[in-house]
Amino acid sequence: MKAVHFGAGNIGRGFIGETLAANDFSIQFVDLNETIINELNKRHEYDIELAAEGQQKLHVANVSGINNGKNPEQVVDAIATTDLVTTAIGPKILKFIAPLIAQGITARKQNQNLQKIDVIACENMIGGSQVLKEEVYQHLEQADQEFADQYIGFPNAAVDRIVPIQKHDDPLMVSVEPFKEWVVDESQMANPDLKLKGVDYAPDLEPYIERKLFSVNTGHATVAYTGKTLGYDNIGDAIKDPKVLTQLKGVLKETGDLLIAKWRFNRSDHEAYQAKIISRFENPYISDSIARVGRTPIRKLGFDERFIRPIREAKERGLSYEKLLETVGKIYQFDEPADDESVQLHQMLQAKFGEVVKKTTYLTDEDLIQEIAKQMDSEFKK
Repeated sequence: MKAVHFGAGNIGRGFIGETLAANDFSIQFVDLNETIINELNKRHEYDIELAAEGQQKLHVANVSGINNGKNPEQVVDAIATTDLVTTAIGPKILKFIAPLIAQGITARKQNQNLQKIDVIACENMIGGSQVLKEEVYQHLEQADQEFADQYIGFPNAAVDRIVPIQKHDDPLMVSVEPFKEWVVDESQMANPDLKLKGVDYAPDLEPYIERKLFSVNTGHATVAYTGKTLGYDNIGDAIKDPKVLTQLKGVLKETGDLLIAKWRFNRSDHEAYQAKIISRFENPYISDSIARVGRTPIRKLGFDERFIRPIREAKERGLSYEKLLETVGKIYQFDEPADDESVQLHQMLQAKFGEVVKKTTYLTDEDLIQEIAKQMDSEFKK
């Protein structure tokens, strides 16, 4: 079996690549990083290290690379004959690979390749594969869209594995936490017969995506922004502070109450899931920098993102969102000169807080806007 994977970074190699290799796929990594692509083509293998006691090594073979900047035609040819397409490149980059995927679909049609395949966006976002589908279809003629409707699936996925910031002498070496979770929406698959070991398939993915986003992503960011206000530089040191841990538990209690009310998760099971998340953040082998976890604060303040969405939905249900609100106030304080969004956010803060909240969150609920503005004022006065 063959897979084309967009994104040869740490997540691509250390999570998606490892899973595909464990299912006996040969993998063609697509990336602009010339060093990594050249090494993949030179060695056709790499190692993964588990960030835990013993630091177990996993070996991945049958890999190669394509530089999509220099050789886009090779990417199209690869998609024309592949059995699966995956991505791990970041939500903002999906639109840039859409034309190549569209050309690959057109090539499959021209070659009369009627094998059904799925294109799975493994990104930290809700509905990533369907977002990618919309971008791809903008580059397809009507006849090619009809072909794609019949033979190409874009099932959404939820992915979860912490890959800390790292540096190795070997450019292909990657360290990842032992825990991993990859869930695919089975109802959106074009080829449901192709299921991967180590991947879960669900008839409705949304509960799992929200559980991960509102627990892992919201929780990780909570540790970062709370830790930053207390002067910490990394997640491992921050979470040892009782103030940070208390804030994290308070936020997870609020998002947990929302998830249980909305999706009817079993409370004891969900509390065990939350305890596992906290233990992952406490893992000394995967401590990440607060600068990296907290970066792009404007995106993280988005209307459907990890803080504002659960706040909106908790308010609608009459549930508590006090700790979430406190954390949002801390996000507006995030000062990281190397991060463009942080710099932009601080420039925006010269205006009235209420106006800044509207511009960053796109909220229209005036009461909630003023609640956040009041919290911002409180945080800045501390």
